[in-house]
Amino acid sequence: MSESTTQKITIVPVPQSNIDSVDFNNLAFGSTFTDYMLWCDFKEGKWQEPVIKPYEPFLLDPSAKVFHYGQAIFEGMKAYKDEQDDVWLFRPDQNFERFNHSAVRMAMPEVPEEIFMGGLKQLVNLERDWVKKGLGNSLYVRPFMIAVGSGVIAAPSSQYRFMIILSPAKSYYSGEVKVIIAEHYSRAANGGIGAAKAAGNYSAQFYPTKLANEKGFQQIIWTDDATHTKLEEAGTMNVFFRINDALYTAPTSERILDGVTRKSLIALAEKMGIEVNIQPVLVSELIEAAKNGSLKEVFGSGTAAVVNPIIGFSYQDDYYELPKIENSMALLLKEKLVHIQYNQAEDPFDWTVKV
Repeated sequence: MSESTTQKITIVPVPQSNIDSVDFNNLAFGSTFTDYMLWCDFKEGKWQEPVIKPYEPFLLDPSAKVFHYGQAIFEGMKAYKDEQDDVWLFRPDQNFERFNHSAVRMAMPEVPEEIFMGGLKQLVNLERDWVKKGLGNSLYVRPFMIAVGSGVIAAPSSQYRFMIILSPAKSYYSGEVKVIIAEHYSRAANGGIGAAKAAGNYSAQFYPTKLANEKGFQQIIWTDDATHTKLEEAGTMNVFFRINDALYTAPTSERILDGVTRKSLIALAEKMGIEVNIQPVLVSELIEAAKNGSLKEVFGSGTAAVVNPIIGFSYQDDYYELPKIENSMALLLKEKLVHIQYNQAEDPFDWTVKV
């Protein structure tokens, strides 16, 4: 970390904290927010001074370009508290780098390290009482940037707003997950913005996911846009397949998000001596493995759930149930990663950052 990331940021105090009104035992994911937020505007070709101020709504011109041309990006990350009341971030440098990668792709200005990282650490430190101890408890961190310049001409905005908001979270569990393998709809295309964490990527998934939900499935495993023969992502997560005792996952590309949890699980698996194959995985290969019994597990990976096991999948109206196994590789990897995140195990990769 450079010295510039430790610079002080102006803090506007809240009249009174809302923390005592929050039931931390009953939190709906992403619906409760802490007292403060970080705010920094870009205008006249440069970033202004950031400020940490009370969480509150703000006004935008109806012609703000975010509403009309969708210039909006975000990140998702978490802060954790260990049993010694220390607060930790997990690989924030990766989120910072990916955020600016998304910004470049969406013709938005890159956020300087001292604003993103410096603001992130000061904001989380200020709100450390909102981070509760215990496995499963965390503080979800949402950095985002939107185009706030006015005017409906189809061109990039000249003004942007970078913000970070925080939301206390419990252990994320979505129940048993069954998926449909996509045959028509695509999450992203070559030359598109699939590798950027752009807001439009997620809204475009809502309709096909709604159709899957109506058929009794919770998510979709997306396939490549050209042939629909290569397996790519599961819902909003990266996806892994365990065939016999080896893991398979698609390589990142213009269509596939470079997930922080994904790359962390790969590194952990390799350190544990698990064979990891980063290569295209075909629908036909998955079905053959399901039929001959070599397909042991399918699971998604992402910030919210860390690892989300998938119990079965449907393709062309045929349903394939996965076996129930005791030595789940998915759950073992999740346990290993979570213990690093909560400072309950050695971090041989130097991933965690103390706030």
